[in-house]
Amino acid sequence: MEAKTKDLWVFIETNGDGTAKNVGLELLTPGKAMAAKQGGALTAVVIGHHTDAAITAAAQHGADKVIVVDGPEYEHYTTDAYAIALCTLVEQYGPTSMLIGATNNGRDLGPRVACRLKTGLTADCTALDIDEESGNVAWTRPAFGGNLMATILCPDHRPQIGTVRPGVFKKSAPVALRAEIIREKLHVPAEQIRTQLLKVIQEAAGALVDLESAEIIVSGGRGVGGPEGFEPIQALAKVLGATVGASRAAVDSGWIPHSHQVGQTGKTVGPKLYIACGISGAIQHLAGMSSSDVIVAINKDPDAPIFDIADYGVVGDLFQILPALTNEIKKARGQGCDN
Repeated sequence: MEAKTKDLWVFIETNGDGTAKNVGLELLTPGKAMAAKQGGALTAVVIGHHTDAAITAAAQHGADKVIVVDGPEYEHYTTDAYAIALCTLVEQYGPTSMLIGATNNGRDLGPRVACRLKTGLTADCTALDIDEESGNVAWTRPAFGGNLMATILCPDHRPQIGTVRPGVFKKSAPVALRAEIIREKLHVPAEQIRTQLLKVIQEAAGALVDLESAEIIVSGGRGVGGPEGFEPIQALAKVLGATVGASRAAVDSGWIPHSHQVGQTGKTVGPKLYIACGISGAIQHLAGMSSSDVIVAINKDPDAPIFDIADYGVVGDLFQILPALTNEIKKARGQGCDN
């Protein structure tokens, strides 16, 4: 289809209670700059039920317009209801591009919408820009198993659609409400929704690893040597109030569960502080944590690629450095130190 406007859309995924998931609000940050380059408005699209909180959040975090579809059939995500609603909106308004968070739901919705609209989709993007020569969105994502970064253009079809990993971008500071709110009465008949949510099973609290919203992450890689190598990492994380992360090598070796994995095949994170211990810095891992505010690398190899992006680097044995660092932090906080 042809674009009717130069507007850029950001799909704001909602929770069951109608609040906005962070990834949609994060995408409003690059969306603002990209919409300006395209000469259009930044439009947030909110689909859900009792969505006032999500509407307010989208307006506060930079949207020029908020298009709202609210109804009981959207309380919980279903492929049919959401795909029908989003495709109908796109056909009505004709945006030139659309950003969707690469959550479980976003990875399901994006390809379905792209297929119905007969356009392309670039999945799992880690960087976004506007190509100066063509004016198309430049979608950057890891390719060939994460061994290189590819930039992809979609010059012939509209809208241009891409899914972007949570944690790649940061939410802007909230501002006073100023967005235009557009409410669309769009209901999907029950017979067109082929799936039904029967029960929500909450994961056991001990198994939850919230890397994406963590402010401090201490991660271990192949250099920890085994599962016992995560003990000093866990000790440091405890005194810092941090979350424990890991590289793919450590996870593949069975030293720590996959829920801790940071990188292309794990979680994309952007904490205030990221401490990489025994991690060489393969591109797959860097793709998942390079947007951290401050990166500290600890590695015995002075030529490890991780030092190229680290703000602070320590060359040495992590099994000597981490206990010493943990003790110094305890001492500074008056907690006493280990012998």
